[in-house]
Amino acid sequence: MNKSISLYKLAHARTGDKGNRSNISVIAHHPEDFSLLQKELTEEKVKAHFGFRNPSAVKRYELPNLMAFNFVIDDVLDGGVNLSLNLDSHGKSLSYWLLAMEINIDCK
Repeated sequence: MNKSISLYKLAHARTGDKGNRSNISVIAHHPEDFSLLQKELTEEKVKAHFGFRNPSAVKRYELPNLMAFNFVIDDVLDGGVNLSLNLDSHGKSLSYWLLAMEINIDCK
């Protein structure tokens, strides 16, 4: 039997942005959750989660020694902080959105 939980129950996030590119790191709270995140937190699922922002690409970098992933998401910042009229949709706001993503877990 499977159920889903919000990503924030398994991990926390740090973020930054440069131009029209967001950089979101997701760090597992507990080492035992890293493999689940590795399976469930794919580039395709993250891109779909940000679909309303029309990202052109999502690249995942794995940092297993830190129990973390770094997601580089292109073209989600309306041109960047200095060009966008959308003042509240950068940096931390996007990491909070990612942490709200539902993760499937196996309940045995």
